[in-house]
Amino acid sequence: MRKVGEKKGRTSTRAQAGAVRAQVKKLLYRLYEHRLLRQVHHGVMQEHIGIILDGNRRHGVRQGITDPQAIYSLGANKLNEALDWCGEFRIPVVTLWVLSTDNLSRSTAQVSSILMAIEEKLVALATDPEIHHRRVRVQAIGRLDLLPGSTLAAIETARKATAPYDSMVLNIAVAYGGRDEIVDSVRAFLAEEARRGGTLEETIDRVTTAAISENLYMRDVPDPDLIIRTSGEIRLSGFLLWQSAYSEFYFSDVNWPAFRKIDFLRAIRSYQERQRRFGV
Repeated sequence: MRKVGEKKGRTSTRAQAGAVRAQVKKLLYRLYEHRLLRQVHHGVMQEHIGIILDGNRRHGVRQGITDPQAIYSLGANKLNEALDWCGEFRIPVVTLWVLSTDNLSRSTAQVSSILMAIEEKLVALATDPEIHHRRVRVQAIGRLDLLPGSTLAAIETARKATAPYDSMVLNIAVAYGGRDEIVDSVRAFLAEEARRGGTLEETIDRVTTAAISENLYMRDVPDPDLIIRTSGEIRLSGFLLWQSAYSEFYFSDVNWPAFRKIDFLRAIRSYQERQRRFGV
């Protein structure tokens, strides 16, 4: 009996020690977050942040989650926190890459799960009191004609519900590819030139960076100051390919569903510590 009691005692002691460690870790996290906040609040803030939401599947594997819908729902729910952080610093434009055109070639189960998570989140945003309180305008960019009707309906629901707002713009990049956007911009430019009835030489003379920029998906917002990619991948994969010419990049090892406020603050701090030259 004494051995059984000793085992229970050791188990209880380990549990108590674990609880203490968790409390200490939580306290240290709060202190570090507070320190980062003080540093960031004294720096220059961005007008436009782009985030590549990467690492959903890897996070699922680490957590033992196998259901694709559950995996991508976790990533979609993280959006609320990201909007809170951007709202706190009054960042006027946020662009989130949630689905690329290349992603559409994944398995049917994966694509369906991603689209379902996107649809649920868009519909939720349309009725979210915080979205309306902050006056966030939600819109989607990409080759939307590739999306199913249910996803297009969800996009339209969010767009209509938030159309009058102008305090923050939330761009959801879905069925998006940077090369595709440039191709679509050139096509739109050439179509307009054809309607004008100009000659080939006149059309060539009108091809300028301004003309291409005018036909991009987001022609009415500033280029991104900072682009964040989660999951440890050190590449843009074509995200905002045209607009990111002078953007600053920050690559986080943390998978998107596990991305914390301190990770976001580190990215902001890193941006503020750099000297932007814009080619000069």
